[in-house]
Amino acid sequence: MYKQIAANKRNTVFIMLFFVVLIGAIGGIFAYIFNDLWIEIYILVIAIVYALFQYFAASSLAVAMTGAKEISKKDNPKLYNAVENLSLTAGLPMPKVYIIDDPAPNAFATGRDPKHAIVAATTGLLDIMDKNELEAVIAHEISHVKNYDIRVSMITFGLVCLIGFISDIGLRMLWYRDKDDDRSPVGAIIILITSIFAPIAASLAQLAVSREREYLADASAAHLTRYPEGMISALKKLDTHGRPMRRQNSATEALYINAPLKKNSISNLFSTHPPIEKRIERLENAKKSF
Repeated sequence: MYKQIAANKRNTVFIMLFFVVLIGAIGGIFAYIFNDLWIEIYILVIAIVYALFQYFAASSLAVAMTGAKEISKKDNPKLYNAVENLSLTAGLPMPKVYIIDDPAPNAFATGRDPKHAIVAATTGLLDIMDKNELEAVIAHEISHVKNYDIRVSMITFGLVCLIGFISDIGLRMLWYRDKDDDRSPVGAIIILITSIFAPIAASLAQLAVSREREYLADASAAHLTRYPEGMISALKKLDTHGRPMRRQNSATEALYINAPLKKNSISNLFSTHPPIEKRIERLENAKKSF
C-alpha cells in the first residue's frame, strides 16, 4: 500500500510533465503555423500557471461541475457517520462531505491530499444502498484519499480541461490565419488534426491512470471494512441500477466509483472505469486474503 501511495505521488509529477510537454507541442505547432513565437510562449506560461492553479482549485471546480452541496452531520447522519467512522478507521482527517441531488447511484472523492479531501455521494446511492453497501462505497472513496489517487485524478482532470480549451482556441484561430501565407492550407489541416487528436491523447492518458486505481480502491475498501461481500454487493447494485448522471462531463468521469456517462460501445472503449463484472471477479478471487 505504501508503495502505491509513493507511486501515485510520482505519477502526479509524471502526468503534469506529460501534459506540459503535450501543451508545449501544441503551442509549437500553432506558433509555426501562424509564424509567431509568442504563441508558444503564451501557451506554455498559461499551461504552467494553470497547472499550479489546478493543484489548489481543481477540487472546487469539480464540485461545482457536479452540483454537489456540502452537508453537516444533521443534514444526513447516515452518510456523515459512514464517512466519519471510516476516516477514523483509516487514520485520516475527516473529509468534507457533499451530496449530489441525482437519482443515479454514484460517489466520488477529490482533493489535493487527505487534509483537503472531499467525499460526495448522490441521493440515488443513498436510496438503494443498505448500511454495509454504503460503508463499502464510502470505504472505496476513502481508499482513494488514503492512496493519493485523488491528487492524480484532480491534476489529470484539470489538465484534460486545459487541453480541450487550447484545442478549441486552435480551431477558432483558423478563422484568423493569414490567407496569403502559402502554409495556410497545410497549416489549417495540421491545426485541425492537432485540435482533434490532442484531447484524445489527453483522455487516453487519463484512462491509463484510472482503471488500475479502481481495482486497488475496491480491494482497499474490502480490506478497510473487513467485509468484501459489502463491496461486491454494492458493485452489483451499481451495475443493476446504474444510469447516466444529469450533469455529464467527460472531464469528471474518472472521479466517480461508477462511470457517470451514457454507455455505448465507443464510450466503453475509452471509459476510465474497468467493467464492473471484472471488478467483482477480482474481489471474489481475493476474498480469502481479506
